[in-house]
Amino acid sequence: MANKILNFFFELGQLWRVIHSGLYVAGVKDPESVAEHVWRAAQIGYVLACFEGVDPEKVSSMVLFHDNGEARTLDLHRVASRYVDSKKGEVAAAMEQFDWLPEDISQKIKSLYREFEAHKTNVAQCAKDADYLEQAITAREYIVLGYKDCQDWINNIKKGYLKTKTAQKWILEIEKANPNEWWKGLKKLPPK
Repeated sequence: MANKILNFFFELGQLWRVIHSGLYVAGVKDPESVAEHVWRAAQIGYVLACFEGVDPEKVSSMVLFHDNGEARTLDLHRVASRYVDSKKGEVAAAMEQFDWLPEDISQKIKSLYREFEAHKTNVAQCAKDADYLEQAITAREYIVLGYKDCQDWINNIKKGYLKTKTAQKWILEIEKANPNEWWKGLKKLPPK
């Protein structure tokens, strides 16, 4: 059993090497990895859940596991998904991965994963909104760097995909935000 658990952990490392491929379509030369996306989305999910009054730990946990299958299937962008049912393969891959864990742990994660995929509960909708918001934030960062076609991500997300009131407000702010504003005023210059 320990080998399967360790293999599960090692396979997670593959997500560092799987690139969020949709950004290639927009011309981004070195887009972030799936692991980087998941990390920020999980933290966005935690904060978003607090604003929405749902369980932040459960939301973050859902987001942490939602792209696991991409370690095996890779991240197939939406243009490619017109021709290949990547979601079906990703779900099958994730379920096999979770089977490597002890039964009680596997069932907990599978339950989270299924709830996320169904998008029916407030918690799952919040988790999916965090996933979308992270993609919008990433798109905004790339827009400011000159990749104007990334605006398509924000435009698509604004077309009614966001379910929580907080996320619906945040997407409008993301579209106008300066991703570099956070550090301005934090630099400490040496005395003259």
